[in-house]
Amino acid sequence: MSISDIKDKTQAEGGRRRIDWAEREMPVLRMIKERFKKERPLAGVRISACLHVTTETANLMTTLQAGGADVVITASNPLSTQDDVAAALVNIYEIPTFAIKGEDNVTYYKHITAALDHKPHMTMDDGADLVSTIHKNRRGLLTDIIGGTEETTTGVIRLRAMSADNMLEFPVIAVNDAMTKHFFDNRYGTGQSTLDGIIRATNVLLAGKVFVVAGYGWCGRGLASRARGMGSRVVVTEIDPLKALEAVMDGFEVMPMMQAAKVGDIFCTVTGDLNVIDGHHFEVMKDGALVSNSGHFNVEINIPALASMSNGAPNLVRPFVDQYTTKDGRKINILGEGRLINLASAEGHPASVMDMSFANQALAAEYMVKNASKLEKKVYSVPADIDAEIARIKLSAMGIQIDTLSEEQVKYLNSWQEGT
Repeated sequence: MSISDIKDKTQAEGGRRRIDWAEREMPVLRMIKERFKKERPLAGVRISACLHVTTETANLMTTLQAGGADVVITASNPLSTQDDVAAALVNIYEIPTFAIKGEDNVTYYKHITAALDHKPHMTMDDGADLVSTIHKNRRGLLTDIIGGTEETTTGVIRLRAMSADNMLEFPVIAVNDAMTKHFFDNRYGTGQSTLDGIIRATNVLLAGKVFVVAGYGWCGRGLASRARGMGSRVVVTEIDPLKALEAVMDGFEVMPMMQAAKVGDIFCTVTGDLNVIDGHHFEVMKDGALVSNSGHFNVEINIPALASMSNGAPNLVRPFVDQYTTKDGRKINILGEGRLINLASAEGHPASVMDMSFANQALAAEYMVKNASKLEKKVYSVPADIDAEIARIKLSAMGIQIDTLSEEQVKYLNSWQEGT
């Protein structure tokens, strides 16, 4: 494996322009980068990152680099790489990059291996593939690793399962748990970018369609609200009674997936679990149904089950649209091979949203370097003061001021003697 593996280095200048464009919408990360340049809190730290290789991620990489880190990056999804950004990272910013949009599974894991050959002190994951590969196949690296960070819900689920089984060998900060991450990234970012991906892939009108959202976590909330805003009749499926009740109270129809499968025009899974849309659901779907996923891995839709009930291989009827013809003659369309549709056919979250997510990543990395010796081998949330500081900087960048408590108010809130 060469020092980098990208598609086309001649795209670098175009990638740089788009990275600069994104940076304009990332004032929090920009302020952190300026401080990192002066203080160099990550000096001498080798970081292997497995993230979506996008314009926003490139700005995170250059921020870590400004802080003194020795960084390499590999893609966390075979379809999410922006090849011009990968070219810019290698040829302009001199950050080794292993990512090609559309790479096959073998190449994907070769790239994971290449990133780990960097012998990291820290991992930075989006889906926990680096951490799981280290624990399964590269345990010799554990000696030098002080900790890691994790970007997304699916990765945090995997890491907490490892921790519960006493298998996690170093501390990891769950960046996904920060309010300034999941509150904005998952709700506002996923909500908008998922619809963007579905529309780019299909060019369908959402108004008047029955849009089925599988899962009403933060991503599902954002997606459901924006699909309704585009005129869709939104149906939510859930397994959690509290979330299902919340969806009802928010004005959405709630029903089991088996019932929703019969009425839906467009489906999108955002659960983090497997086979959320399964063979028996495909059996009752309408002719022409559009099926997509915006959860991290492509296991939420049981595509092999659909293939087994179809006549031959699917037809690529549009870029990112595989059309399966079932044995009873219905056409069912899988978008983006069942992978993250917002990154497969679109550009992922807007930069202003990723600004807060990646500010959390940068500050979590700094925190890990300072505190690794005190941390246990488990999953930690982002410290509350970091979360609050990111929110404060974001408000300031938006020109918004808020109130502060007076001494009298602080005393009242901390006293039990005073009441009505």
